[in-house]
Amino acid sequence: MIKNVVIADDSALARMFIRRCLEIAGLGDANFFEASDGSEAILRMKEIKADLLVTDLTMPNMNGIELMRKISSSPRLSGTPVLVVTSAGNEEQRKELMELGVTKILSKPISPPILVEAVQKVQAILKGHSEAEREA
Repeated sequence: MIKNVVIADDSALARMFIRRCLEIAGLGDANFFEASDGSEAILRMKEIKADLLVTDLTMPNMNGIELMRKISSSPRLSGTPVLVVTSAGNEEQRKELMELGVTKILSKPISPPILVEAVQKVQAILKGHSEAEREA
């Protein structure tokens, strides 16, 4: 169900770790696309149909909140499931992110079991959308 995943983080090591955790979480057959900031993530999402975006909040050029604002205002990109992985963020930031359409906020450090749960939530959401489309 999740075929294309965009991972946005300014740390190559973090992107590699997130990818590995997602593979362990059952997405080993997915196509992974990396971005070092929010601007790159937007470009990747426009190039492909992303089924999932996993992003950090603290990135240069365009941070995670700016990225979510762009996604939520785009008819083509809004509705894409988004997991935010962060060590930053206060309650107001979390509230804004959820209002902008973030599926789940994960606190660092993350682990495969935490991502398994988040991926299951995304798959349930995607399954619900696909069933609703069939019924329409």
